[in-house]
Amino acid sequence: MQQLKPRYLERVYRRVGKAIALLLGLTLSISPAQSQTPQEDSTCPPPVLSRLQRHRIAAGETIASIASQYGLIPITLVRLNPSLSGGSAPVGREILIPPINGIRIQVPRGATWKDLGEAYGVRADILFELNGCQRYPSRVAFVPGVNWTSGGSNPRENYTGLSGYPLPNLASIGLAYGWRSDTAPEGRRFHSGLDLLAEPGTPVLAADAGVVAFVGQQGNYGKLVVVNHANGRQTRYAHLSEIVVRAGQRVRAGETIGAVGATGSPDLAASHLHFEVRYNSALGWVAQDPEIYLR
Repeated sequence: MQQLKPRYLERVYRRVGKAIALLLGLTLSISPAQSQTPQEDSTCPPPVLSRLQRHRIAAGETIASIASQYGLIPITLVRLNPSLSGGSAPVGREILIPPINGIRIQVPRGATWKDLGEAYGVRADILFELNGCQRYPSRVAFVPGVNWTSGGSNPRENYTGLSGYPLPNLASIGLAYGWRSDTAPEGRRFHSGLDLLAEPGTPVLAADAGVVAFVGQQGNYGKLVVVNHANGRQTRYAHLSEIVVRAGQRVRAGETIGAVGATGSPDLAASHLHFEVRYNSALGWVAQDPEIYLR
């Protein structure tokens, strides 16, 4: 499945290379956009922690207003800047701003990317990319995400939160989220969702309550439904044979929104639903691994 993105995101891809491509996956403009394929950068981008911006707090600004200005959530700023932990934004104080939501962590001695991935619910390859492609973690590392909670000594990002499943029954995964291993290195493509195997005509269900943001034909997605959820979350359901909801409609978790089909350009010959989970960031709707949501 090729990239769908507005023109202005091309500059983002060129600047940050394949780490952001890994996070963004397929990016949809709710207004139909031209289908394009991003070029994968042959070098690893600089670590996220080396790309922090500095912001001097002005009179009248709050933590929330500053976070909104940069497309972040307030807890991202608080976790990165201990001086904000009291809830106030001291005028004149200089704070650090990351390019995406996440937290800076102290890495336990001897921990690997796999260890950190298991502890924080984030794929190890994403951590590897966002931290400069070092073989082993340094003393500090950046872990992307939102809605952080503490769970003893192993805090984990709360990716879970979808109250339903996009099909009537649990399905086998035909193609997982991440870089495709079945394509040549020079043509590697990123798969931004899960291909859940299901028979044609199987009902497709809203994975959580929300508002339908888009319905219709969308390039390689084929017949597509996009549902926006609370807290900046979004789910996408592609290659549908039919759609039974309309844009602006509120849906409940488990409500039928369409049926499994083969419209667009599916990556698998076997019948399946292409399912994505994304969250809204300064870089647009960023893809996350749906398997984490569906555990």
